[in-house]
Amino acid sequence: MKNKFTFLFIISLFTLMYSSGYAQDKVVKGKITDSSGFPLPGANIIIKGTQKGTSTDSDGKYSINVSSGDILVYTFTGSKKEERTVSESTVYNIILKDDSNLLEEVVVVGYGMQKKNDVTGAMISVSAEQLKSRPVNNVIEAMQGKAAGVDITSNERPGTVGSITIRGVRSLTASNSPLYVVDGIPTGGIDNLNSNDIQSIDILKDASATAIYGSRGANGVVIITTKRGKAGKMSLDFSSSLTVENLQDDNKIMNAGEYIEWRRWAKYYANPLVFPRGDQPTNANDFIIFLGSGDPAAWANIQKGWASGTWDGSKVTTTNWMDLVTRTGISKQYNLSASGGTENMNGYLSFGYLDNEGTVKGQGYGRYTMKGSFDVTPKKWFSFGGSINASYSKNEYGQSTVGGNSVVNNIGGLYDAARSIFSYAVPYDSAGNRVEFPGGDIAVKTIVDEEKYSQDQRLSYRTTGSLYTQIDFGSFSPILKGLKYRMNFGPDFNMYRDGVYIDSKSVVRSGSSFASLTKNQTFTYTLDNLLYYDKTIGKHSFGATLLQSQSQYQFETNSMSADGIPFSSQKWNALSSSNVALNGWNSGMTENQLMSYMARLNYSFDGKYLLTVSGRSDGASQLSPEYKWAFFPSAALGWRIDKEDFLSNTSWINQLKVRFGVGVTGNAAIDAYATKEGLVPLFYPYGATVTPGSRPPTTLANQQVGWEKTTQYNIGIDFSVFKGRISGILDMYKSQTKDLLLKRSIPSVTGYIDTYDNIGETANKGIDLTLNTINVRTNKFQWDTSLSASWQEDHIVSLANGKQNDINNGWFINQPLGEIYSYASNGIWKEEDAAEMALFNANGHKFQAGMSRPVDQNGDHKIDANNDRVFIGNTRPKYTVGLTNTFTYNNIELSILLYGRMGYTYNTGGEGQAGRFNQRSINYYTENNKNSEYQKPIYSEGTGDAYSLILGYKNGSYLKVRNISLGYNIPKELAQKIGISNMKIYMQATNPGMLFRKVDWIDLDLGSSSWNRGITTGINVSF
Repeated sequence: MKNKFTFLFIISLFTLMYSSGYAQDKVVKGKITDSSGFPLPGANIIIKGTQKGTSTDSDGKYSINVSSGDILVYTFTGSKKEERTVSESTVYNIILKDDSNLLEEVVVVGYGMQKKNDVTGAMISVSAEQLKSRPVNNVIEAMQGKAAGVDITSNERPGTVGSITIRGVRSLTASNSPLYVVDGIPTGGIDNLNSNDIQSIDILKDASATAIYGSRGANGVVIITTKRGKAGKMSLDFSSSLTVENLQDDNKIMNAGEYIEWRRWAKYYANPLVFPRGDQPTNANDFIIFLGSGDPAAWANIQKGWASGTWDGSKVTTTNWMDLVTRTGISKQYNLSASGGTENMNGYLSFGYLDNEGTVKGQGYGRYTMKGSFDVTPKKWFSFGGSINASYSKNEYGQSTVGGNSVVNNIGGLYDAARSIFSYAVPYDSAGNRVEFPGGDIAVKTIVDEEKYSQDQRLSYRTTGSLYTQIDFGSFSPILKGLKYRMNFGPDFNMYRDGVYIDSKSVVRSGSSFASLTKNQTFTYTLDNLLYYDKTIGKHSFGATLLQSQSQYQFETNSMSADGIPFSSQKWNALSSSNVALNGWNSGMTENQLMSYMARLNYSFDGKYLLTVSGRSDGASQLSPEYKWAFFPSAALGWRIDKEDFLSNTSWINQLKVRFGVGVTGNAAIDAYATKEGLVPLFYPYGATVTPGSRPPTTLANQQVGWEKTTQYNIGIDFSVFKGRISGILDMYKSQTKDLLLKRSIPSVTGYIDTYDNIGETANKGIDLTLNTINVRTNKFQWDTSLSASWQEDHIVSLANGKQNDINNGWFINQPLGEIYSYASNGIWKEEDAAEMALFNANGHKFQAGMSRPVDQNGDHKIDANNDRVFIGNTRPKYTVGLTNTFTYNNIELSILLYGRMGYTYNTGGEGQAGRFNQRSINYYTENNKNSEYQKPIYSEGTGDAYSLILGYKNGSYLKVRNISLGYNIPKELAQKIGISNMKIYMQATNPGMLFRKVDWIDLDLGSSSWNRGITTGINVSF
């Protein structure tokens, strides 16, 4: 055994190619054709058990050297495999029949399964092979770029996931996240799942498919099927990967000399009568500008530039504060699974471990997962089974702002805090002591050892289950054939604890330490009773599904916090009245329920004409009694054109199906007690005592609030041509959401200020395209391409006051959701614009040459919000694309994943240039640089140039290389010799770079200038 694993290790490291000699004693020839007699060029012929083979020429002919007894394997894309054993004959003409397995693939459609070619709704599937193409930390990350119409953003912070929307957004204030269904049970999230345990992901996109989930399917449905055991011999799989990442930052900070000059200009432009120009410095003025008495260590560094008596900024040491808070991040993943079974019983068990060390100090994520499933059929008529997914995770979130009481540089976390510290300041003084306020400004606090002084630790234990029992009544009597009853039960239990400790030395605190403890407990369950009936009469096929379902959600929370923690070692673990004085505490509970009834009918005539109709009625407890229930119908038609007689002789068309669907889905995402008027506690003095009382809330409980409903139309086409060399799915859709759940203002004389109501309407439309091609295929080389692309556009139809805009919330009639409404940029004021500036300044403005110049839309020489703001652009991309190219040569595989989002505006925030904090390197205005990109700096403790934001609106389009993977599959004959089924070793590059982007200093995929680039090595072994 030891020798076997030693040999396996050597092979995994050093084996690149494998070859073996065979004795060939004759040549066999032949011709390969399809079932219609047409020759098949490029068909592959392989000697079984070897890598030796050839391919057919343009006439479908071939020849190959073989030995008697060899087995020849004939394959061609879209055709069934054939095998022939070499005997005395030297000619083997082969007819390869069409392989309909691809078209007969079974997919999960919600409360059941269907053959892929019978599906009438818009859906897309992501297979286990696609999910395994690269190691990821969560399932959402694995789907990115692989599903058309599904927009997924990235989040590289350990333990966090990106956002996902299906076909855009529809609701203005309610959730736009999809419903997740794991093994038939709706669940609240999938971040606890191990992607290695997933068999497939089926995404339902149009309302005709999602309406079967009623209110839950309003934003699309992501159906996840996990792996289960299969009858046959036991299998054992092991995978391991190691990722090494380093933080990259394209947003370069000014070095010490550049910053000092920039700040001098900022002081000059703020008060030119007191401070000299930035290019005419004096030592005395620098002492004032750079608070020389506030931080002697920083001032000593600046003095290096004056050492010669004349200013030389290159002599000043630059401190890279970001290096003090970053590190090389190392992530490790290990997964072990076993499966197998018999005809009547099978099982699957897996364990997974993820250790993700963040590239920013103090951040990390560890997760343990376990998945077990079993399926038992003790009697022909009875079966039961289930699966359990359990996970335990520890998320070291890093620097916390919970309990922060400082006004210092805690802008967006530890890394951003480091970026804001002056590059001329130093972390330690001459005696080696930590400088608390580098640069002497009380608004800029050091981040040295911050990971020791701020901790936000989040623990989560979650267990989800899916249990079922099924009775097949057809086993009792032929009359009942096709009739089945199934009961599904899915519990979901989650315990969450968040402990925060912030020391008085932390950058986000001043004065005293702080600690808080929050504990949440969530329990949900779903119980489904299902009745299925399938019947075929001649060319007519029927399938009926009836459902009764109930689910319950219960959430409990409690928290406490305190200042002045006596010992840092106590953290959040000693928040008792004997130890600290609590300054906050809270507890609460939320419950809601959903009751549902559903019926669905699938009909097929001769496999050509397909019909699906369904109706679901949902009752939601959070709505008022008279409006709890709503009905959600749907219908879809399909036409298998490829089955028609007029295409029977068209061999190049393998599949051609047209679909049309319409359906209604709902949304009841308001607070659980929004329609119940609660009381707000109030304590008031009555004589010498404090008496408890209550008052009404400020929001009126509207007893007529009902469902937000979306109606969607979809037309699509599924196609496969040229023996499957080109296949894909094209969908076009249009949807309309009415009765939006929004708050609206009401007269205060009622005693309330607002109330929930069904008001407003939105609409969207779009196109989804999935295209798979086999570009080149020979006996040794294959090039595959997979494209997922989508276009979508939405707009607001009406709001609370009909066709009147809601400027405060940024909602505008006939404009997209996420529209930027602001002042347009006219560049920068020039000296030659003096006469024009005077007209504006006469109306109260204080414009100067070098300042940002907004467009005066109405020409009245006044910039005001009512008349001069316009629509700048939209923050949501119109186009998303994912493109994967895979190249296979013998056992070597190279895959490249591209991902992009286009057609939207990104708000960089402009450059305030207030002169107080550190500054990124930019092309800014000075007396020596009057044709700049950005305005001049003006020192201020506020925001600087009032209109600097207008220079920050940029085209957000980008296309990035998300992943490059190179793998090697050990030859099967070698694998079998060393006692394994197969083995793959691989290396991958994550985030290697951008192909193009319009904002060159931001990774627009993350919306941040900083991002991780890494190298992953891994191995997958099956025994």
